[in-house]
Amino acid sequence: MLYVLRGTGHATVAGHPAELVPGTAVYVAAGSTWSVDEADGLEVLSVLVRDPLPANGIRYAVVGLDEAESGEATAGRMFRVLVPCPSVTQFVGYIPPGRAPDHYHRYDEVVYVLQGDGALHIAGESAPLHAGSCVHLPAELVHSLENHGPGEMHVLGVFRPAGSPAEAYYPDGTPAYQY
Repeated sequence: MLYVLRGTGHATVAGHPAELVPGTAVYVAAGSTWSVDEADGLEVLSVLVRDPLPANGIRYAVVGLDEAESGEATAGRMFRVLVPCPSVTQFVGYIPPGRAPDHYHRYDEVVYVLQGDGALHIAGESAPLHAGSCVHLPAELVHSLENHGPGEMHVLGVFRPAGSPAEAYYPDGTPAYQY
């Protein structure tokens, strides 16, 4: 799973040309190849997922953030799911100012802060978050992200097994979001 943070470039993904600009997500199935052919200030975040499965025969996907489907989650949060894959989900989440209620997910997740400042709260302790922070949240770890800024905090999330970023549960097991 790749995500373009800055700069531009051209890549070859599973034998197909792809333009890389900020906000581009790239999914490459296990056994497929990819390479960056040209780069101008290109910064790419890579999250390795062990043996990502092909999605209905699709060996790769290149998706721009503006093309991605949007959805809603708890506490007024929005997200855009970026790539189709049966074993992993990649999304960009938009967190409004404030703190979400404590909750957990049934998936294992990595969160990278793209923009904004805030805090991660776990078991009564807090850690600062800012653009460039990266956090691993094991499945069923009760946590909360807080946005300290006046504007939205943007995060890139990658989790496994695949599902919806809206799927969350309060500490007592009650679903946090009703579809």
